[in-house]
Amino acid sequence: MRALVYDEFGGPAVVREVPDPVPTSHGAVIRVEATGLCRSDWHGWVGHDPDIALPHVPGHEFAGVVAAVGGEVRGWQPGDRVTVPFVCACGTCPQCVAGDHQVCDNQFQPGFSGWGSFADLVAIDHADVNLVALPDSVDAVTAASLGCRFATAYRAVLAQGRVTDGQWLAVHGCGGVGLSAVMIGVSVGARVVGVDINPAALEMAAQLGAVATVDATTTPNVPAAVRELTEGGAHVSLDALGSAATCVASIRSLRKRGRHVQVGLLAGTDARPAVPMGRLIAHELEIVGSHGMAAHDYGEMLALVESGRLRPDRLVSARIGLDEAGQALAAMSGATTPAGMTVIVP
Repeated sequence: MRALVYDEFGGPAVVREVPDPVPTSHGAVIRVEATGLCRSDWHGWVGHDPDIALPHVPGHEFAGVVAAVGGEVRGWQPGDRVTVPFVCACGTCPQCVAGDHQVCDNQFQPGFSGWGSFADLVAIDHADVNLVALPDSVDAVTAASLGCRFATAYRAVLAQGRVTDGQWLAVHGCGGVGLSAVMIGVSVGARVVGVDINPAALEMAAQLGAVATVDATTTPNVPAAVRELTEGGAHVSLDALGSAATCVASIRSLRKRGRHVQVGLLAGTDARPAVPMGRLIAHELEIVGSHGMAAHDYGEMLALVESGRLRPDRLVSARIGLDEAGQALAAMSGATTPAGMTVIVP
């Protein structure tokens, strides 16, 4: 098969022929029809993920068709249209038994702990636990856009953030996750404020229903600006980018008893942000993480996509071929990236 491979962290990522994957007894091989290019892929490429062994094929948010299944698989067969959460669960550990597949003790992450979906084919473990059937009305590009970013934002906003109608939601970082969070927040009646340094991203947030935006490059005190716009502070604030600055700004944007949700990965010099613990205590703030969404929770989200209430396809701003993926991955090292999501169609 053709796959995008890099042999060193930060080095060239090039398309070459590699052996086809073979399903395990409980696994499946998916023929990739579309796969998203995510900042998490960039984190892996530059060496921030200790699970990656070289050489490596990135890619973790995808949709396609089952090409082969192992002998123990009961619920799937070749030809089924599917997508997969970026955290693939074992189904048997204590976390999985409790229903918390997204924090599985034995999780497998395509594109990180194994080769991913920037390829013609990708192998997935525990197919009966991790595959998600796609409705006929949801095309592969739309399904790939659900991937890590939209599903993660869905759970971050509604389950971890517990956003409700009329509340203020601040979203720091309007990339793929952030714009997804804006759309999801608006869909449940929240009043959303988007924060970013990219004017195009802020414009897209406004188009998706954000009632206000804040340009972090021209605003001297972002938390103060957000608190003013949200009449005393956001009820819920997300760091959808993952930096020390956005993490702290998100916490300082909250009203008393507000909730900060950390979604963006913190790595390198950003790994230990100076959390304002005095404010956390005095204002009784809540800080939670959000790590994807289990396959068994996709049904409600897919139903909203089918109904048209959620339109993740609106977030897809570019479609590229596999041969362009290496250059697009390296381009994410810049200060800003294109607004919306880029989807690779192999």
